[in-house]
Amino acid sequence: MTTDQDLPLDSQAIPARFVSKGIDITTKKDQGVMKVVKRKGQDGDRPMIGDKVTVHYTGKLLTGQTFDSSRERKESFSFNVGKGQVLKAWDMGVLSMQRGEVCLLLCKPEYAYGCAGNPDKIPSNSVVIFEMELLNFEGELLTDDRGIMRRIKVKGDSFISPNDGASVQVHLEGRCDGQLFDSRDVSFTVGEGEDSGIPLGVDRAMDKMQKGECCVLHLQPKYGFGAEGRPEFKIGPDKELEYEVTLKDFQRAKESWEMDLNEKLDLAPGVKHKGNQYFKDGHFYQAIVQYHRIISWLEMECGSGIEQHKRIKECLVMAHLNLAMCFLKLKEFSQVIDNCNKVIEIDETNEKALYRRGEARLLRNEFSLAMADFQRVLQVSPQNRAARSQISICQSKIKEHDELDKRTYANMFQKFAERDAKVIILYCNASFERKKLIGTFLSH
Repeated sequence: MTTDQDLPLDSQAIPARFVSKGIDITTKKDQGVMKVVKRKGQDGDRPMIGDKVTVHYTGKLLTGQTFDSSRERKESFSFNVGKGQVLKAWDMGVLSMQRGEVCLLLCKPEYAYGCAGNPDKIPSNSVVIFEMELLNFEGELLTDDRGIMRRIKVKGDSFISPNDGASVQVHLEGRCDGQLFDSRDVSFTVGEGEDSGIPLGVDRAMDKMQKGECCVLHLQPKYGFGAEGRPEFKIGPDKELEYEVTLKDFQRAKESWEMDLNEKLDLAPGVKHKGNQYFKDGHFYQAIVQYHRIISWLEMECGSGIEQHKRIKECLVMAHLNLAMCFLKLKEFSQVIDNCNKVIEIDETNEKALYRRGEARLLRNEFSLAMADFQRVLQVSPQNRAARSQISICQSKIKEHDELDKRTYANMFQKFAERDAKVIILYCNASFERKKLIGTFLSH
């Protein structure tokens, strides 16, 4: 790669200098973005499409006037590269860089600010220069818990992605600790990848991919094969996985707005059955996907008669209760409470919703709230022995908590008293010494 430490920024011959010293990084090779490396980066990886990159930059006109600089603000800038979030020249330039590299980009208007320019800063149809430093980059995070990280090797050819229920055809290669354990072409239904030995993370990434895309997915154990591992692949428990996935083709499932109410109600029992199967097999996240599908179909529906309204209500209550049970197993207690609340909004005397909300509150150490829920269960069903037992547990926990508070405050007050006593003794000693000193002084 061509380098130049001292390329001038105020010369009229700048474009010619870039042509002679730089390289054309445009796909069209139209010299729209010419690059000169000022400082080489670290050998190794370069960013891939979709990666989150962090840069410092300074933008100048050919006159040398600075119109924008992250360095002057002393604040780096982050974006997902190759996604059209920034100037075309930036996407092209950063994708060509290595970590720690500093380069200059000479950008024609069509790759920068175009004929519009930027009012008060950049005239229309301006050629601009950016000094870019690539500070860091990492894959695109597809989940809030950082459980699925994607790096796109080949960008897809459309903006349409599979949805839950879509039929997809993929080629995948799975690796663990660098060893290939799975390589195949496979077709499956999004949301039901477990049936084909597809880990949760690959299944959940489908709705972010486009046809023709090839990406590498880094999966944390939760989104791989979990604590159980996968003996047929010789994968042990709690292993991180890497999958290279190519989406060859797909057929989208009907969206909610494409189905009438009767179609949704007819499909709901089959989706419920699939969710229940996953739940029984301990695949709680996969079960959650199924129950969420039912809710997405019906939560905004009212129905045109008493019978339809009743069926909608039954389906929603069932789905929320089952979600609450899944989240209880996963120890995600806030989600348990949220789903139970949805059921109670529909049916305020629902025994299962009150009981499961009580369980979640008890496990969150909200003993008084939990006891109130179990007491409401007894009002609905006086013969519920489990609720009666849980009330006893709540009362015991409240007593333990109160006794602990008493001991804590007693120790606290004892320490305060001891400290105050020491202060009084010191004060008295000091007073005695002062009086003694004064008496000695007067006696002379």
